[in-house]
Amino acid sequence: MPSHPTDTPASRPDAAGVAAPMRSADRERELRFVARMHRMRTLGLGLGFFCVASVFHLHGAPWPAWALLVVHGFAWPHLAWLAASRSARPARAEHASLFVDSALGGAWIALMHFNLLPSVLLATMLTVDKIGVAGFRLALRTTAALAIACVATWAALGFGVDLETPMSVVVACLPFLVAYPLAIAGVMHALASRIAQQNRWLAHVSATDELTGLANRRQGLLAAAQTLAYQRRHGGPAVLAVIDIDRFKQINDRYGHPAGDDVLRRVANTLRDCSRVIDTPARYAGDEFLLVLPATTLEGAIEMTKRIRTALGAATFETAPGLRCTISLGAAEAHTEMADVEDWVQQADAALYEAKARGRDQVVCAPRVAVDRPGSAAPGRAA
Repeated sequence: MPSHPTDTPASRPDAAGVAAPMRSADRERELRFVARMHRMRTLGLGLGFFCVASVFHLHGAPWPAWALLVVHGFAWPHLAWLAASRSARPARAEHASLFVDSALGGAWIALMHFNLLPSVLLATMLTVDKIGVAGFRLALRTTAALAIACVATWAALGFGVDLETPMSVVVACLPFLVAYPLAIAGVMHALASRIAQQNRWLAHVSATDELTGLANRRQGLLAAAQTLAYQRRHGGPAVLAVIDIDRFKQINDRYGHPAGDDVLRRVANTLRDCSRVIDTPARYAGDEFLLVLPATTLEGAIEMTKRIRTALGAATFETAPGLRCTISLGAAEAHTEMADVEDWVQQADAALYEAKARGRDQVVCAPRVAVDRPGSAAPGRAA
């Protein structure tokens, strides 16, 4: 049976001891849990019926025991589902039904006079599914209920014991022995796949800026750190560019924040379209972006930024007719004198400030520290 947290914030009592109203999302989650339990209980008790019935037939059990067995095996799963689904706290009601399952299981074990195979099978499966629901703590509590019901029923019947398991009982137990563990494994696999999918989604969300869809600040700095580490180990060029939208505050003030969001998305899409597979465009903060360019010289970065600026210069915005978007860029090439990625960002940021001081809508490269290559751009050159 599936693992499911039931002590949700919405079901906890407040300081006065009164349970707060359950949120619809929490209730839907608990109802899905109840539905999974209903399917597993229907299968488990339906198959378990034949295990107990084979022993009842062997011992000639009285009709009241048969009637109770039929009700438990085929009616109780649906009654438990109905009670839980209509409850104000579905998961709590379902937990109460789990205790009923274990108590009745203990009674069946005593009524079978501890016939070895079905008794061990019932006790084991009733413990396994409780561990799947809420771990060993719930399993210990429900096992205590099973033991108490078993001892009480056994005492009422005169402490009869018949451990022998004939072949007819073994055959009747085989469907339960095979099908129920496979069903549990199927449920657990489905839950594990769902958790893995959620983890992938969470990893994507934690690394992505919601508005622009680019890598967020943390992911951008991580890409820069990895690129710098690779450059230190293997050599070769790498460039980091810091990008700022010119007069972005004025755009928001004049055209409104929806237009500002459109500008941010347009810049992000342009950076993405102009980037290679190995490049990492990221939203750094507010209207600032990072562009991590492995295996790129300053000259290559300048050519790339020209394409970016040309594309943005031709951009139009439906939410703000007449709006023109320009950007300023500061670029710095990685070198061995850099202390860390923060040093790299600071050098590119200083070049960005120089670009803005020179009138914006241009790129300025930080001075090279490494030996210049033939044909390299002059330090501090604007383009």
